Amino acid sequence: MTAVPRHSRGLVALTLPLVLFLAVPVIGLVARALFGRGLLAALASPVVLDALRLSLVTTAISLGLTLAFGTPLAYVLARRSFRGSSLVETAVDLPIVLPPSVAGLALLFVFGRTGYIGGALAVAGISIPFTTFAVVLAQLFVAAPFYVRSARAGIAGVDRDIEDAARVDGASERQVFRWVTASLAGPALAAGAVMSWSRALGEFGATIMFAGNIEGRTQTLPLVVYSEFGGGDLDAAVAAAAILVLAAFGVLVSVRFLRWGRALDVRGG
Repeated sequence: MTAVPRHSRGLVALTLPLVLFLAVPVIGLVARALFGRGLLAALASPVVLDALRLSLVTTAISLGLTLAFGTPLAYVLARRSFRGSSLVETAVDLPIVLPPSVAGLALLFVFGRTGYIGGALAVAGISIPFTTFAVVLAQLFVAAPFYVRSARAGIAGVDRDIEDAARVDGASERQVFRWVTASLAGPALAAGAVMSWSRALGEFGATIMFAGNIEGRTQTLPLVVYSEFGGGDLDAAVAAAAILVLAAFGVLVSVRFLRWGRALDVRGG
């Protein structure tokens, strides 16, 4: 084990307050979840179980939509130069920096009963706000950019000479993408998918603005934390929060220890 040089000890000491400030609250929450009273009962409560089930279903759907539509978009942004590409990239990145409540309000103005699209749908008897589908749309809006950014960087990093060699050998464009591009960019694609799923799982602001907080229909795990804490059931709030913390921890561990760390750099770039 390498000893810390004496001249660096002061610098290390300066890092400790922020590290402790970031780590101690999370550790305290997990400790409360593990050793607190009534945790198992809270985990087995219908409210928490329904929210967990809803969160898993909606995040699976939003992730599927992200992969289906985000992968072609990432490929185009990585490999095609066209007028207005910078505007498209800005539009993709914007939800990352928008406050979630603003994202929810924007979705409501578009898909609400009097919105640009929602108004036409309402005439046909279709209402999106405050439904489970609204939860999916809120998650998709805030989480898809994380996948697109990571996938774009991964695809851009693939050597085009390798793709050209596959074409010379007779591979179709679809085969080139599937067996060469996607394979070589696999770590970035996987990391982006995991980060996108994690962001969707933890989504709160856009969901409560656009989908509401309806138990069994739109109440996901983050909303349970908010509702149960406000209602005085601290054990249920801690149980739901512990699930989210463990999920986030698992995502970060997989990203780093499976050598997907580049996705974290992409997210911040």
